[in-house]
Amino acid sequence: MLCLRGPFLFVASLVLAGCAATPPPVPLAAPLPVTGIVSAADPRAAAAGMAMLEQGGSATDAAIAVMLALSVVEPQSSGIGGGGLLLHTDAAGRIESLDGRETAPAAATPGWFLGADGAPMPYPAAVLSGRSIGVPGNIALAAEMHARHGQLQWGALFAPAIALARDGWVLSERSAEFLTRARERAGLTPEGRALFFDASGAARPVGSVLANPALAATLARIAEEGPDSFYRGEHGAALAQTAGPGPMVTGPGPGPGPGPGMTAADVASYRAVARDPVCGGYRGFRICGMGPPSSGATTVLAILGQLERFDIAALGPESPVAWHLFAESQRLAFADREQWLADADFVPVPVAGLIAPAYLAQRSALIAPDFRMSSVAAGVPEGAALITATGAGPDEHGTSHFSVVDRAGNAIAWTSTIEGPFGSGHMFGGFYLNNELTDFSFLPESAGRPVANRVEGGKRPRSSMAPTLVFAPDGSLRLVIGAAGGGTIPVQVAKALIGVIDWNLTAAEAIALPGLFAAGPALAVEPGSALLAMRM
Repeated sequence: MLCLRGPFLFVASLVLAGCAATPPPVPLAAPLPVTGIVSAADPRAAAAGMAMLEQGGSATDAAIAVMLALSVVEPQSSGIGGGGLLLHTDAAGRIESLDGRETAPAAATPGWFLGADGAPMPYPAAVLSGRSIGVPGNIALAAEMHARHGQLQWGALFAPAIALARDGWVLSERSAEFLTRARERAGLTPEGRALFFDASGAARPVGSVLANPALAATLARIAEEGPDSFYRGEHGAALAQTAGPGPMVTGPGPGPGPGPGMTAADVASYRAVARDPVCGGYRGFRICGMGPPSSGATTVLAILGQLERFDIAALGPESPVAWHLFAESQRLAFADREQWLADADFVPVPVAGLIAPAYLAQRSALIAPDFRMSSVAAGVPEGAALITATGAGPDEHGTSHFSVVDRAGNAIAWTSTIEGPFGSGHMFGGFYLNNELTDFSFLPESAGRPVANRVEGGKRPRSSMAPTLVFAPDGSLRLVIGAAGGGTIPVQVAKALIGVIDWNLTAAEAIALPGLFAAGPALAVEPGSALLAMRM
């Protein structure tokens, strides 16, 4: 959903919004004769952001209001029980990159998801156990951004979300579908069952008007008392208790029993962290995204950089060769992602080496337009000081992305998530707590080598989130983009950039391009798409 007010003379094609504008971009130094632009997965969240812009708020104010409203109307995908990654740019093109990714409890060990037999836990059991819950980061991320760039009062940003939770919202078709698909998670707790299911246990139908007074109260308290009220005191301690104990331990000590899990200190010590943005070039455009613990920027830039020697524009979107090249580039980029990407505070990640033009040219040389690579292995980029092993971890799911541009030319790309549908299933204060820790590898080592993305205390799990800013060759902001969809996120962003940059498509047309995902030996193609008829 994309909301506009006033004449639209500035282009910020917001991928996944389903909307686009056709006038050419203007330099951000020029005043924008619009109130602003908001793109979000739900029109009620977009309206919340737009209300902040209409009150004179900044892009930051609007983005925070969107995140809070999504906590109410899109509880299966994102919210204050999860975390996020964002990029901010101002009219002068200065970029800030902030990490609000969830953290593992201090007591977490590499064997966090191993059973008593030393084998990885089944994924559903790991999710519902509570071991999957990381300390949520979205409120801290919002607070840090508001301190930097907020124009409105902190409490004002909560008003739309509080009203939705208190007065009720209409259950969307998408949310109702997730209630059926993820019934066990959505109804794990009595609070979840009471909110989303009727007395017979049936999921509430599309169009039901739901109210969430517990969430309204939580939001009202944070609005009035500030972000510390979420992380400290009784609320922080109760949040930690909800996550439950850690894995069972057998000694030494008094005997078998639960190990330490999340503590009040884990919650109270959480901080959103400023990271260096990761930027690269593609056909004269400057593309900036998130660095570790996100794999978004390196994977997007690798896919594009490996394709730059091919004339993708001439091939066009109807060419099976173009889609074959896209798939092969994905395979190489994801092999490097799995080998090297993790939280750089714990593992040395060769970011510069992974996106260096010479390295990408070397990787690109493995791609042929008329031949599929029989196997793909990670490369060894410059700066790879530690050879780590690849590890087993379930696929990522869920997530929501929203983009905002304000009147002054400030822009935010924010991707927010609780990981899977309804997160861990554990509900607290009217919202679902994430299951982000299942984004870690369940295997701590392989062939005697540590896995880069293994669990460690205080560590942030690797993410596929890819909030991205794209600047045209003249330096103007061209795209504020991102995606939902777990591991497919970098591919969706790269596909959209190819559509806009190589094929001169509008955002809506780029979004409509078929989905194709090739992170390994298998090739996934969007059902019903024209790609199924191509001989690739």
